Parts: sequence; structure tokens; C-alpha cells
Amino acid sequence: MKTKLKKIAAITMARNDEFFLTRWIKYYGEMIGTENLYIYLDGTDQKIPKNAGTANITKLPHTDMTRSVGDKYRIGLINDLAKKLLKTYDIVIGCDCDEFLIVDPAVNKNLAEYLSGLKIKNTVSGLGLDIGQNMKMEQTLDITKPILEQREYALLSTRYTKPVVKNAPLDWGSGFHSISGHNFHIDKNLYLLHFGAVDMQMLEHKAASRGPDWLNHLRRRGNGTINAVTNLPAHDEKWMKRARIIQTFARPIYAFDKPGMFGIQRVVKIPARFKNSGV
Repeated sequence: MKTKLKKIAAITMARNDEFFLTRWIKYYGEMIGTENLYIYLDGTDQKIPKNAGTANITKLPHTDMTRSVGDKYRIGLINDLAKKLLKTYDIVIGCDCDEFLIVDPAVNKNLAEYLSGLKIKNTVSGLGLDIGQNMKMEQTLDITKPILEQREYALLSTRYTKPVVKNAPLDWGSGFHSISGHNFHIDKNLYLLHFGAVDMQMLEHKAASRGPDWLNHLRRRGNGTINAVTNLPAHDEKWMKRARIIQTFARPIYAFDKPGMFGIQRVVKIPARFKNSGV
């Protein structure tokens, strides 16, 4: 019997990030319908991506803030919007525009079908995979091609095992990293792919736009994710299953509402079937 699709919305906020926002719109638009996308653009000067179509886009005046203040401001706006949407939607997805929630292609269901058939207890998370460029084996990203056709390694990351899916009007913490007072429910077939470190050249361009000190720091220290996927041995997907089990039960002493890994750092080779995930 075919699962009856639930009404699903997706929210993000972006500034000067047309590359990822365009792909975010394409991916989630194909999964749940572009008309169910809600996007805040941080700055009235921001360009609306050409593929935005019927997406609901709101431009907001940009105000310079410290990182922590800015994070709280942005998540406050998104939490308020999510509460309004949950009056008419069954499920809301919230994530940054360089994050893509995928279903393991082996399940043979798209995201809307899978979430519609899932029993969600307030929230659900995918296992966090922080995708990075292996500098020894991978070339600069070709922006005309799918990302996962060009990148094969990820750092198993508690930081990106986020409760990005919710069906109750609960508040996300800054960056969608937690929901205060509620435990994690990491689904066995969901993965949250983060692409912030997918290409060193992109990182250098972003650092250069912030000033020479930022660029010099990046070139001197490198990027943590890129350093890891370049220099650490890559494990098979058995470690993805192990990480899910560990993160289900482990909690850092400083944040009981976030998953932990006991300090274990593992790089995995992304399963070849993930190339069929649409990212």
C-alpha cells in the first residue's frame, strides 16, 4: 500500500550563499514541492536564485552582529515561522542551506515518502556526515555536476547529527543543533549531509572576502574537516552504524541535549549508492 504523503515544509536562512541555496531549492523542491519552501534572505541586497519558482522568500535588512547574537536572532525567526507553519503542516524541516537530509537510497523511497511513513516523536535526526575535499585524491569542485559524484569521504560528525525534522512546536537551539529538553531520535535510514567544507577553493574565496587575516589563518591551519578526510584512514559504512549507536546513547557532559562520540574521530568512505540521493 502506498504511503499517503503528509504536508511537509522546509525552512532555511541564507546570506551570500547562492551556490548552496540554489541546490537547496532544487533538492527540497523536488522532494516536497517548491511551494512548500520558506526562505529568509539576510539582506535586502540578496539575489533571489533563478530556480526559486514558487518558493516563499522574505528579504530582511541585514544587521552586523556577533556570531552568537546572530545565531540566536536567526533561530528565533525560524522558530517563530515553524510554529506558524505547524498549524497547517504535518512536518517541518529546518536546516542551513548547505545541509541536505537524505534517505538511504537502499530504502527506495524519497524524503517525502519516507518521512510520511515514519512515526515521529516530536523530532527526528539523521546521522551527521560532514563531507570534505580529500586534497590528495579529489579535484576542485565542478559546480555544474552533482556534488556526490565528486566527493567520496566524510567525517562522522556529532555536530551535524541535528534534530532537523519536527512535528511539534518545539524550539530549535542555535544552528538547529538541539531542541532543549528533548532527547535525540536518530533514524537508521536518514543522513544529514553537510557541505560547508566540500571544496578548499570555495573556503579560500569566502575567507578572502572576510579579510587577509582569515585567508592566512585558513592557509596556515587548514580546515578541520578537510584535514581529517585527507589524512585519516577511511572506514567502510560499518562505522556509520556504530556511530549511530554511540550517538544514540552518548552525551557530552556540557550539553546533554546533544549527541556525543567519546572523542572518537572517524572518516568514512561514502557508500557509492549515495550518489543516487539527488545531491
